[in-house]
Amino acid sequence: MKRIRLTPLFFRRIHKWVGLILGLQFLLWALSGSVMALLDKDKVGGHGGGMSHAHPLPAGEYFDIAALPRGEPVTGVLLRDLGARPVYELRTTKGTRLVDATTGKDMRVDEDMAREVASMMNEAPIQKVSILARPNLEARDHDGAMWRVDFADAENSSAYVSLDTARFLVMRGDTWRTWDFFWMLHNMDYVNRKSFNHPLIIFVAFGALWLSGTGFYLLFKSFSRADFRWLRRRRKPVVTRSTA
Repeated sequence: MKRIRLTPLFFRRIHKWVGLILGLQFLLWALSGSVMALLDKDKVGGHGGGMSHAHPLPAGEYFDIAALPRGEPVTGVLLRDLGARPVYELRTTKGTRLVDATTGKDMRVDEDMAREVASMMNEAPIQKVSILARPNLEARDHDGAMWRVDFADAENSSAYVSLDTARFLVMRGDTWRTWDFFWMLHNMDYVNRKSFNHPLIIFVAFGALWLSGTGFYLLFKSFSRADFRWLRRRRKPVVTRSTA
């Protein structure tokens, strides 16, 4: 069995190939970082037409919470607005449901309600409404089933509305989608696009550290005494002779 000798030539060969592989990722880091920095931060933020969906709750009497049907234990009650309507958001052991705060009737988060909530965030015409059983990549920061409302605007915006609470979750457009693609290249999370401390990027980080260390080693080995000859040079003193 041939013995491996840890010579400068050995390190140079490995350094060359590791540098080629990591160099491609360095290029992607520089490219993706530049693109993300150039994109409009307001459009990347994912908040559509800039309209607020919060309304002051109307004055008057509300339905008595104690009189609500109790099919399961209630763990929390929240009075909030849904457009211009006050609603109770009941949190139970089976999930969350909405109740009209003035009549006490259960409310279903149907397509019409999803359209209404989404239209508060974007004035553009609605192109398509669909339901998602689980979050997609665009709504990955949220949980549960949701409505997706697609708009016919310049950004091809999509609003996401919770199927349980009718809450507006997030708005995504083409600028954000572009940013998210380059974010995937930047943090190297090609599946979930949200983690920056996964094994692949840690491996590349240590590879970059090794590449830097061997680079300094090879740089040091590439010098010879002749390269520092200029440091040892001294000007010879000029000797003058005087004649009597």
